[in-house]
Amino acid sequence: MNNNLKILTNGILKDNPTFVLLLGMCPTLGTTSSAVNGLSMGIATMFVLIMSNFIISCIKNLIPDKVRIPAYIVIIASLVTLLQMLMQAYLPAIYNTLGLFIPLIVVNCIILGRAEAFAAKNGPWASILDGVGIGLGFSGALTLLGIVREILGTGAVFHSDDFGLSGIPLQGESYGMLVFVLAPGAFLVLGYLIALFNKLILKNNK
Repeated sequence: MNNNLKILTNGILKDNPTFVLLLGMCPTLGTTSSAVNGLSMGIATMFVLIMSNFIISCIKNLIPDKVRIPAYIVIIASLVTLLQMLMQAYLPAIYNTLGLFIPLIVVNCIILGRAEAFAAKNGPWASILDGVGIGLGFSGALTLLGIVREILGTGAVFHSDDFGLSGIPLQGESYGMLVFVLAPGAFLVLGYLIALFNKLILKNNK
């Protein structure tokens, strides 16, 4: 397999941050009460991940080894601040919905982990691909988790009052198991999805 394609697909399958590495559990559980929220959080995280990987890979030789972690955090925090300002200016509905989880991207272990494990050891192009792959894996996992929780909890999918989306109804209006849009439902659905992903996806890609 082409090395670039391998880097890209590893983040989606073999090194999926949610279903395999079990990283970034706070936004995974906290923002996936709906598919729209999960997708929005995934894309926001992917932006920071790609940009931080690229910048760190470009300046890795200029950063003294003793301060590399603080330097990475400053870079990530600067990107998150930029993201916050852009979202407040152009996407206020998304920003208000995700709330505290946007600044918490700074301490998302997925981003710092890829900076240390990959970007600091590889070139800019490979680091961008790694950011795209991990970002797609994370975004896909959050969206899938949101879809399942939303269907089980409300009987519809991609519904959002904040974005004016009526959603796609899959069950009657009286349908809905509230537990799945609450915190316990997040744990239940995530557990089953991790089991299915590891059994059906990873088993066939070894």
